[in-house]
Amino acid sequence: MSDSFPTPPPRSTYTWSVFTKPWSGLPGDELGKLVTGLGFTGAEIPVRDTAYVTPTTAESELPRFTDRLRAEGVEPISIASDLSESAFSACAKAGVPMIRIMAPVGVDGYAASVRRTRQQLEDAVALVKRYGVQVGVQPHHGKFVTSSLGVLQLLDGLPGEFKVVWDAAHDALAGDDPAVTLDLVKDRLGIVNLKNAKYVQADGGWKTWFGQAGEGLSDWFAIFRQLQAQSYTGPICLSGQYSDPSVPVEVRLQADLRSAVTSALPDPSGK
Repeated sequence: MSDSFPTPPPRSTYTWSVFTKPWSGLPGDELGKLVTGLGFTGAEIPVRDTAYVTPTTAESELPRFTDRLRAEGVEPISIASDLSESAFSACAKAGVPMIRIMAPVGVDGYAASVRRTRQQLEDAVALVKRYGVQVGVQPHHGKFVTSSLGVLQLLDGLPGEFKVVWDAAHDALAGDDPAVTLDLVKDRLGIVNLKNAKYVQADGGWKTWFGQAGEGLSDWFAIFRQLQAQSYTGPICLSGQYSDPSVPVEVRLQADLRSAVTSALPDPSGK
């Protein structure tokens, strides 16, 4: 299957990764085979009540789960979870470098919600230092801190282990330019999430619609030109989020990985 993919640029050390939420119930060995079969070498693992690894089992199960992934050639780049001490402990035992979270906005409004999340992050500083595990905060459209710059402001003054998880779709939905946002967050850039989205009219209003590489507001070629300009070599994580369920997610992800690798090839014009 890998023969169908373009060869990544020699200078690239990206870990081509996938968020494994669509298959969150699979054990590690089955998941590892599936991920490598799709062409990926890295994975973000959901640690949630509905997943194979849950918050209550993570300390005992995550190390075994990640061992099975690694045996199949898949390196865990992060977990999607919370900032509990058990999550930090599980990551440390399993050798997972990051916990990814988002910054929700509650009914008490943006300012109060940001203060609350900031306090949670400050409370996590001791856990970050104790366990050697990073925290990645991702912007998200809707009832969250929606922009990369909002997340960057949220992290201001925190230790360097607190990272921005930049997201192509949500950056575009916020109306931002990757050449601006990627440059501004470069010193805290931990993971680049790659997906695409746009607004569509529905029921007299507008909603978000998630599609494949060329079906949204995000320009993947522009993203990789900027990443190359700032010498980013960290994980690229395809999120596998698609609004149209008529095509299997595995088929869409294979196509999007081909598009991503092609987008990452050096521009022959040198620009």
